[in-house]
Amino acid sequence: MLDRTSEEPMYMQLYRYIRGRMENGTIEAGERLPSIRALSLHLHVSKIAIEAAYQQLIAEGYVESRERSGLRALPLERVPQAAHSGAVAQAEGAADIARPRVHSPAAPQAGASSPSVQQRRVTAAASLDTDTTSASTSTSASASANAPEAAQPPSLEQAVTLHHGIDFDFQYGHIEVERFSIKAWRSAMQTALDYELHEVFGYGDPQGDKGLRTEIARYLGQSRGVNCRPEQIVMTAGTQQSISLLCRLLPLAGRRVAMEEPGYHGTRTVLLDHGCKLLPIPVEPDGISIAELAAQGEGVSAVYVTPSHQFPMGGVLTVHKRQQLLQWAADCDAYILEDDYDSEFRYQGQPIPALQALDHEGRVIYLGTLSKSFLPGIRMSYIVMPEGLAGPAMREHLARYSSPVSPLLQRALRHFMQEGHMERHVRRMRRLYQGKHRQLIHSLQTHMGDRVSIIGQKAGLHLLLDVHGRSRSELIPLAEAEGIRVYSPADQWGDRTACPDSLLILGFGGLQEKMMDTAVRRLADCWFGS
Repeated sequence: MLDRTSEEPMYMQLYRYIRGRMENGTIEAGERLPSIRALSLHLHVSKIAIEAAYQQLIAEGYVESRERSGLRALPLERVPQAAHSGAVAQAEGAADIARPRVHSPAAPQAGASSPSVQQRRVTAAASLDTDTTSASTSTSASASANAPEAAQPPSLEQAVTLHHGIDFDFQYGHIEVERFSIKAWRSAMQTALDYELHEVFGYGDPQGDKGLRTEIARYLGQSRGVNCRPEQIVMTAGTQQSISLLCRLLPLAGRRVAMEEPGYHGTRTVLLDHGCKLLPIPVEPDGISIAELAAQGEGVSAVYVTPSHQFPMGGVLTVHKRQQLLQWAADCDAYILEDDYDSEFRYQGQPIPALQALDHEGRVIYLGTLSKSFLPGIRMSYIVMPEGLAGPAMREHLARYSSPVSPLLQRALRHFMQEGHMERHVRRMRRLYQGKHRQLIHSLQTHMGDRVSIIGQKAGLHLLLDVHGRSRSELIPLAEAEGIRVYSPADQWGDRTACPDSLLILGFGGLQEKMMDTAVRRLADCWFGS
């Protein structure tokens, strides 16, 4: 983080950090740096300070300004001639505004040869004993203790590493981490460390911490209508690991397994790796086609679905289709793998109960994750097994392996949930994402109008955008050149060529709401010239 208590000027901390990232190769030649405005908003630092840092980088030949392309990193062996003259004066002028007077190195004596820019770089780098330490050091303990959580500044590494060259990133899977209750999570971690060292530093229960499973069972019953006991829950390290475990438990290797088409590519990858014979089933506006599934005949062992928010199309499986799907599973003696990946974030109408809540025959295996509602970095998901599968055979299989989830993190999450922090966190994030969702749709309608269609606009952390009459191969590079990253959803199709060429996926979880309108307006400008 920027050290706001340091005597070193803010612009110099930023300059030193970016320069260090360029010299160690993290920022490569030709990469685009964030705009002054975007970096100012992200770091909560004045535009003057950021401009001074950028001007210093220009003056020393680390970056150059290109018309309609912003600032680009230069190869260290090539420097534009402008770096030796006017740019230096501009940098010094901007720096004087942004910082108090500091002593400058003595100018070379008359007649002495001026060092090359490359030599100046080497000399400057050698003068920094700790490279970029001051730019990444967090605020002092006293300052941190007195500052409100929401005011904690984002890190320089996040601002520059994740955003260098890109002002706006519509990456699906990014979430808002700045609003996370670090204080409550730190307290939960400390509680786990203070009282249970002998348990949290061991291998842990292969099925997962019993107390955490109890809390998850309670939470799912209240929020999703899921009927289960702690004994039915298995903790895993992500949805893909959940699918892999089920492939061994059921088992599914070599068997016919159906899944939505399009559908989550991570699941498709795991099923194929386990030798499953995949049956792609078309997705209709109201969810997976039950008629196409039934047409596969007997011998289908399982079907993977995302009924509450189909990924990536965004539809919801209707109650009628849910009943048909449950009846199909009972008739075919098959299992339904229900992935309820972001069900907490529904913005229109009442929350839709999980498919598992309607299951009276023990055919639904419920998959949940904390990567969207909590933190993806803790790598924690879970499976709710039907009663008929949650017996000695399952426990015997689990006992062959160590738990893939940290006992310390599990115990901390248990305390976090017991104190009611999880419910408060989810409510807070639902309001936050609803605002982002509303703003993104409004901006798309305002700036792009009938030139696009928005698909899946009732829930979740992403939208699909159909840009009429245009191709991804054209749209993505145009956006990238403007400093905006958008993505192809083609990976979610088993047959990538079946993905409509005009379709893009926009994840909005990690973008600030106040920046969305600017991002969409710039997209419209570079795509449509308006």
